[in-house]
Amino acid sequence: MRQALPTTREYTLVILHGPNREVPNADAIIWEHGRRNFALRAAGLLAVVCPIRDGSGVAGVGVFNAEPSTVEQLMQGDPAVQAGILTFEVHTTRSFPGDALAA
Repeated sequence: MRQALPTTREYTLVILHGPNREVPNADAIIWEHGRRNFALRAAGLLAVVCPIRDGSGVAGVGVFNAEPSTVEQLMQGDPAVQAGILTFEVHTTRSFPGDALAA
């Protein structure tokens, strides 16, 4: 463990809250939010994206390969955030580069 810990690096974690489905066209806006997530993944910025649909009020989590200030700007530009469907928190975290979800 002592040898592995220094190999970690910082990432940025986003916790999404919502959704507020009372917004007109919420489903279409959520679809665009998802399309945007695919583009962020393709660009290498969003390493892990996990929608949560358990009714808890947490709508999802994402791990970004970017600085918190960059992620804050990205999230402010999210269509679901702009429409008031989702809100978000940004947190710094550490993990091991190359970690991945099991196939």
